[in-house]
Amino acid sequence: MTLPSLEQAPVAPPGDTAPARRPMVLHTRVVTETGGGPEKTIFNSPRFLVPYGYDSICAYMHPPDDPGFEMLKQKAAEADAPLVGIEDRGPLDWRTVRHMVRLCRRHCVDIWHGHDYKSNVLGLIVRRFQPMRLVSTVHGWNLRTSRASLYYWIDRMALRHYDRVVCVSDDLHECCLAAKVSAQRCRVIENAIDTEQYARRMSTDEAKRRLDFEPNRLLIGAVGRLSAEKNFAGLIEAVERLLRKGLDVQLMIVGDGDQRGPLEGLIAQRGLGDRVRLLGFRSDTIDLYQAMDIYALSSLSEGLPNVLLEAMALEVPVLATRIAGVPKLVRHQTDGLLVEPGDVDALTAGLQSLAVDEGLRTQLAAAGRRRIEQSYSFAARMAAMRAVYDEVLGGKGSP
Repeated sequence: MTLPSLEQAPVAPPGDTAPARRPMVLHTRVVTETGGGPEKTIFNSPRFLVPYGYDSICAYMHPPDDPGFEMLKQKAAEADAPLVGIEDRGPLDWRTVRHMVRLCRRHCVDIWHGHDYKSNVLGLIVRRFQPMRLVSTVHGWNLRTSRASLYYWIDRMALRHYDRVVCVSDDLHECCLAAKVSAQRCRVIENAIDTEQYARRMSTDEAKRRLDFEPNRLLIGAVGRLSAEKNFAGLIEAVERLLRKGLDVQLMIVGDGDQRGPLEGLIAQRGLGDRVRLLGFRSDTIDLYQAMDIYALSSLSEGLPNVLLEAMALEVPVLATRIAGVPKLVRHQTDGLLVEPGDVDALTAGLQSLAVDEGLRTQLAAAGRRRIEQSYSFAARMAAMRAVYDEVLGGKGSP
């Protein structure tokens, strides 16, 4: 298939900036519904890059008439992140290429920053019409379907041709090296959190009352897309076991996705409707975290999940599965508790140990906040990201 014809326009060579023009970064991503964890990194990036001399735009490809994109626009506006929506009708929609070329030329894009397989492939194509440097962030290859496996293979092939590849965890870095991405062009920059935005401002009891949860009942919380790799079914089973042991607990799961129907069926089948609530997509996650007595990450696969950073920053004691970059963040029995993925017995035991020991919860909550402040602040992450941009542009991003 040949590329569509494109009207000619002045093409700026990469990094060729007039004195009055700051380098432009274009963050690109394909998204459906309300997106996921990467949005927290992408939408926060533009305002943190301004002091370093970089301007940014976020260009999101999404299905036509996807109602979730309106919520993404709201998130972007709250983060002061310029967001452009591009309708995307599938892998063979070459109009997406035309729109991206026009966008890059109009804004004299210097750095294309991809965040998924399709945006990484598009970067290679669009660079033929608008010379620019290519950077990608690998957030994770977590879905377990035959189609996803094909997409991930395509992604790894595309990344070999990128100027810099940023991985959010050590295991993803190893995967990239195994896929023959050059070690000289591959970096580890872990996810991070805006510690001023994610700071506790109310007690757990006050937050429960505001959100209509029973104040005297222990609340276990989880946030994430309702998809199979999050293993929310295992978390629901663990909570059911706690209830059978006589513990007065409740569970809320925040997020939406294709597993909502099966999870609703599981909750009804087990008679847990008064103890387990699926809240769907919510924009008030900071308030919801503050209502939690325990945060539970039951995932079977992840990169370095932003939800753990958020919970720890908001002083919620965490229990998480020992996967990918999680053990580097959560040191067992120091910053939180770790259990093996897919082990419902261990998940139940870990939750029980936190549920019955208020002192342990208090200790881990304080330690988790210190851990984020010391090692996972968003300002430090963006300083490292600025260094990557400076490398590919030859240091032209300095104010």
